[in-house]
Amino acid sequence: MVKNGYGLVWGGTNLGLMKIVCTTVQEEGGHLSGVTMELLKDSRKLDADEMTIAPDLSERKKLLLEKSDAIVVMVGGIGTLDEVTEVLELKKHGAHNKPIVFLNTDDFFGGLRQQLERMESEGFLPKKIADLACFADTPEEAIEYIERNL
Repeated sequence: MVKNGYGLVWGGTNLGLMKIVCTTVQEEGGHLSGVTMELLKDSRKLDADEMTIAPDLSERKKLLLEKSDAIVVMVGGIGTLDEVTEVLELKKHGAHNKPIVFLNTDDFFGGLRQQLERMESEGFLPKKIADLACFADTPEEAIEYIERNL
């Protein structure tokens, strides 16, 4: 990511997988821009280059999208699913045209991909999945997709 000139905009916490990603980005000289919310401010990364504290989840998601040029979805939980369904819905309606990439490590998003394919085949998506997002098996594929679609 940093080698390709990208900074990181993320949910601002200093926990779990994102703590590792943030540490690596910093070690490589990349820029960190966090957006957390009041409820989670005690677990924020204190040495980020920028940190915005939103009043609630809705505002946090809005700011994350505004500050991002592309969205890379990594393995995660319900919060990750909530965030990505919102950016997919907004893209479906033309509210943004930012690249969305699922980094599909160990086929983590295989079930979601299958569900989206079913929605598409049964007429519940007005756009093709390929017009909304990409499922990449490697970070290199994710970067390639972003660079083609920025």
